[in-house]
Amino acid sequence: MTATAAATQQEAHRVPPGPRRIAALGLLTRMVRNRLEVMEQCAADYGDAARIPLGPKTLYLFNHPDHARHVLADNAANYSKGIGLVQARRVMGDGLLTSEGERWRKQRKTVQPVFQPKRIARQAEVIADEAEALVRRLRQRIGTGPVDVRDEMTVLTLGVLGRTLLDADLSAFDSIGGSFEAVQNQAIFEMMSLGAVPLWLPLPGALRFRKARRDLQRITDALAAGREGRAGGDDIISRLIESVREEPDPRVGRRRMREELVTLLLAGHETTASTLSWAFHLLDRHPEVWERVHAEAVEVFARGPLTADSLHGLQYTTMVLEEVMRLYPPVWILPRIARAADEIGGYRVPAGADVLICPYLLHRHPAFWQDPERFDPDRFAPTARGGRHRYAYLPFGAGPRFCVGNSLGMLEATIVLATMARELRLRTVRGYEVAGEPMLTLRVRGGLPMTVQSAK
Repeated sequence: MTATAAATQQEAHRVPPGPRRIAALGLLTRMVRNRLEVMEQCAADYGDAARIPLGPKTLYLFNHPDHARHVLADNAANYSKGIGLVQARRVMGDGLLTSEGERWRKQRKTVQPVFQPKRIARQAEVIADEAEALVRRLRQRIGTGPVDVRDEMTVLTLGVLGRTLLDADLSAFDSIGGSFEAVQNQAIFEMMSLGAVPLWLPLPGALRFRKARRDLQRITDALAAGREGRAGGDDIISRLIESVREEPDPRVGRRRMREELVTLLLAGHETTASTLSWAFHLLDRHPEVWERVHAEAVEVFARGPLTADSLHGLQYTTMVLEEVMRLYPPVWILPRIARAADEIGGYRVPAGADVLICPYLLHRHPAFWQDPERFDPDRFAPTARGGRHRYAYLPFGAGPRFCVGNSLGMLEATIVLATMARELRLRTVRGYEVAGEPMLTLRVRGGLPMTVQSAK
């Protein structure tokens, strides 16, 4: 073997650097307190590939666009859902977010037609109607003290989801927001405990989760019952009812439908609500950006009611949202498990390894983003996009599991942001510290109190 070949072989069998296991005993506690901080520190200390001992597990963090392309696209068949989502399956069941293999492919095929571009374009009027209702509601709060914008965005996005995807009014279910909060908290607990704590233990979080699961089952059963006997619907509930008819056991079919609906309800509103919350926070911190969004909205609305076609005039608003998702990607982590041993960026990854691709870190990588901590929507101007690595920006994931609802999410966020900016200005309560909370999505920790002012 030549010296060059030997060096190449040695390079391909390197182990990623990382803290010694005995020095990493405190990482688990730090991960509970601030998962993002630990990820950032490991990337800063060890570079684009890091090995993180975490209790009985070892995590492999890869933070280069080439690594993301390999894991999520080029060799996606070798990677199944990983830490966090595996444990979340105990909480949420086998919905589109957590399922694998043939079941996932069937589920994707069932819901895909609901997200076809022509159908999504027809939802612009519904979204605009919900956004206008939000503006009317918030106008009544001008001068009355702060509102929790995170809660307002949750109510809005649930309303949009119900009307656009489910053909249902979700406002009748008062407990739905609190139920999803309990589900998310339990899913994160499952991730941090690596699924080692039995769900039957009467811990406070588990008790809240069990009640939330009963409430969500009641809600999904009510949604399905209201659709039985109706034929030809093109909404998700109708398609799910049709898809489970082939199940020999009706109980299995009902469970499948419940799990799918819970997943779609959670993922279908939480990501957009988080993005909009961060958007209003950043617009308040950058008044020059808000002025441009406001002026663009006034100009576009002057031409008439918003439609899917008129959204082309909201180019800067779209750029703002893309920059918001760069800094605060709703899907902040993409965990995978290596089915077979692999090589990523010259580093050996054993079979069964927990591999992490972190969009939050990728979107702030200084080699691919100039001054990465700065909020600058002009990064996404048409003339600025050329030459950027395709996998340096992953707000909706990548590869076969690219988010099926990305078009609807962008349509909704753009309409809502423009409608709000035309009429209202939201200001963060003085002294309130805004921080990220990495749950199943990257949301604002503890809510987002803001005061409402007229934009005029």
